[in-house]
Amino acid sequence: MNIFQETIINEECSQVICVFDELILLLHHAKQNIHMKLMFLSMITAYLCGNVYIFVRALQMLSGLSLGGKLALSLCYWLAAFSLVISLFARNIEMPEFLSRGLFSIGSVWLVFTLYMVLALLATDIVRIFLPALKPYGFGIALGCTVCLLAYGYFNYKHPDINRIDITLDKPLEGGPMKVVAISDVHLGNGTRKPQLQKFVKMINAEKPDLIVIGGDLIDNSLLPLYQQNMAEELRQLEAPMGIYLSPGNHEYISGMEECERFLKDTPIQLLRDTIVTLPNGLQILGRDDRSNRRRTPIADLMKKADATKPILLLDHQPYEVAKKDSLGIDIQFSGHTHHGQVWPLSLLVENMYEQSHGYRKWTNSHVYVSSGLSLWGPPFRIGTDSDMAVLTIK
Repeated sequence: MNIFQETIINEECSQVICVFDELILLLHHAKQNIHMKLMFLSMITAYLCGNVYIFVRALQMLSGLSLGGKLALSLCYWLAAFSLVISLFARNIEMPEFLSRGLFSIGSVWLVFTLYMVLALLATDIVRIFLPALKPYGFGIALGCTVCLLAYGYFNYKHPDINRIDITLDKPLEGGPMKVVAISDVHLGNGTRKPQLQKFVKMINAEKPDLIVIGGDLIDNSLLPLYQQNMAEELRQLEAPMGIYLSPGNHEYISGMEECERFLKDTPIQLLRDTIVTLPNGLQILGRDDRSNRRRTPIADLMKKADATKPILLLDHQPYEVAKKDSLGIDIQFSGHTHHGQVWPLSLLVENMYEQSHGYRKWTNSHVYVSSGLSLWGPPFRIGTDSDMAVLTIK
C-alpha cells in the first residue's frame, strides 16, 4: 500500500468516525427532546384530522356541486393545506418570488384558519343539537366567525406593543443610564418582507437607543428572499452609537449559519456566538450560541470569562434554565423564541413549557425579559398574544 492510498483510507476512516459521532449526538439529543418530538407529531396529526373534518363538512354543504366542481374544489383545498410544507421543503430553491411567497403565505394562513375553523365548526355542531334550524347555516356561520377572528388577528399583529421597563442594577454603569432597544424573532423572509422591515427600523430608530440587541431569529427559513429584496440596505439604516448585537436563534441554523454570517457582514449587526463584548460604559454583552449547536459552550464556562464586578447582559434565544442562569450572577437576560404561542390556545401550551414564556420578571438576581417577538413565524396573526419591542432603561 502506497502513501497516497493510506492517506485516502485514513481520511475515509475519519469521515466515518465523524458520522458515528454525529449519530450518537443526534440520538442523545433525541432522547432529551422526545416529548417535543411527540408533541410535534401530535400537532401534525391534529392538523391532518382537522383538515379532513373541514373538507367533509364543506362537501356536505356543497352536495349539489357537479363532480367536476368537487374535483376542482378538492385539488385547491389540499394544495392550500399542504402549500406550507411545499414552501418549507423548497425554501432554498430559486423560483419566481411571487410563487415562493404565495406558497408560504397561503400555507401559513391556512394553518391558523384550520385551527379556528375546526373550533368554530365544533361549536356550531354542538349548538345545532339544541337549535336544529341552524343546521343549514352551520358551515357559513363558522366560516364567517373564523374570517372575522383572523381579520382581528392580522390587525393586532400589525400593531406591536412597545414595553418600557426601568432596570436598576447593583453594579452601576459608567456614565449614567443607557437606553437599550431589545427585539427578537423578526423572521425576515417571505413572511416579514422589506416594507414591514422599514416600519420596524423607523420604530426602533425613533427611540434613539444607545444600544440595540437582537435575541435571535432575525432571519426566517432562507436567505434568498433577503437577497431578492435587498434587506441589508434597510438594516444598514439602524442607528445605535454603542452598537447592534445579535445572538443566533434556531432559524439562523435552519437558513444556514455560514450564509447568515456572510449576509450580516453587509450590515452593522455583529453576530455573537459564545462571545463576550465589553462596552465603553462597562456593560458586558454575552451572546450565547443557540441550542441548535449541541456543542455550544456551557453557560457556566462562559460566565468564567466575564468580569463579575461589571454588569452582564445575556442574549440567549431560547429561554431554558432561567433559574439556573439566575444563580450564576447574570444581571439581565434577554430571550425570545416562544412567540408566546402566537395564537390562543397555543399560548396556554407555551406557558406550561417554559419557566418564563413571555414578558418581564425580576428573579432573585436577574432581570429577565422574554420577547413574544417583534414579528412572527408563518401565520400573520396575533390572537390572544401581542408582538412586542422592549425599551430597557438600564441604570
